[in-house]
Amino acid sequence: MSKEANPIPQGKYVPATRFGDVIFTAGMTPRNNGVLIKTGKIGLEDAIEDYNDAVRQAAKNALTAAKNKLEEGEKIVQIMSITVYVNAPEGFTKQSKIADIASEYFCEELGEAGVGSRAAVGVSSLPGDAPVEISIVAGASK
Repeated sequence: MSKEANPIPQGKYVPATRFGDVIFTAGMTPRNNGVLIKTGKIGLEDAIEDYNDAVRQAAKNALTAAKNKLEEGEKIVQIMSITVYVNAPEGFTKQSKIADIASEYFCEELGEAGVGSRAAVGVSSLPGDAPVEISIVAGASK
């Protein structure tokens, strides 16, 4: 099984941990090869589509970290939970629209197994001034 390189940790943590058949990822920002592809708060008047690439990169990083915890012959059989942190100013209320981009990515990659419970949370800042951070809990099986 060929594995894609894990996202590069920005501190003292691992990209994902596993307990039994459950995989927990760290919060993943939209980094490609350790470099944020977009920074800054998501503005009140910004088009949600402007963050498509950043959200998809953060979701991809989370899924890659989870997949790298799979053993030979296993696959992700269910995204159980998605948490999407949105770096936005007070008054921003479109967190769920940002989270929808991540949910769509997981469904593209995993079909119905990509649909899980979800929280979309607005925060005042994120590491490196990332616009979004995503973590998942996934179930693995043969």
